[in-house]
Amino acid sequence: MQSLPIGRAFTLIEPGPVVLVATNDGRNDNVMTITWTMVLDFSASFAITTGPWNHSYAALEQTRECVIAVPTVDLIDTAVGIGTCSGKDTDKFARFGLTRAKAKHVRAPLIRECIANIECRVTDIVERHGIVVLEGVAAYLDAARKERRTIHAVGDGTFVVDGRRLDRRDMMRAKLPAGL
Repeated sequence: MQSLPIGRAFTLIEPGPVVLVATNDGRNDNVMTITWTMVLDFSASFAITTGPWNHSYAALEQTRECVIAVPTVDLIDTAVGIGTCSGKDTDKFARFGLTRAKAKHVRAPLIRECIANIECRVTDIVERHGIVVLEGVAAYLDAARKERRTIHAVGDGTFVVDGRRLDRRDMMRAKLPAGL
């Protein structure tokens, strides 16, 4: 095996999909790209990593709510673009042609172009690690959307795209371990 610098070890354990997190600070909508996401258990509990360096963080702290929107691979340029500019001086919805949809439980908007949206409330902020813990209160899936592959950031500027999704019947036919 080849040695890898320990500072790059995080690239070996890929987190959940790249998401867009929409916020509303009481006046303006904003959206940021988050590449570090995690499901906390088998319920609607999630975690994202962010902090005061992101313009949307103040809205998350203040309003304690957001929308997690899941883009697909056809939106990779949009996701990267959103992540490379600040909502402090840019209306990202206008700049990237995103369509707002009214959420039912939070002020932040849903994003129509994404395959899924989850309205969330902030339940905890672990400042030491930049972790924001979220509880989903409503979820929506665009079942008619043809592109369904999500994007995963490796952490070194590259991405992995989901491939074919297997269910237990597929794994049994392929003789793959059930836990795979």
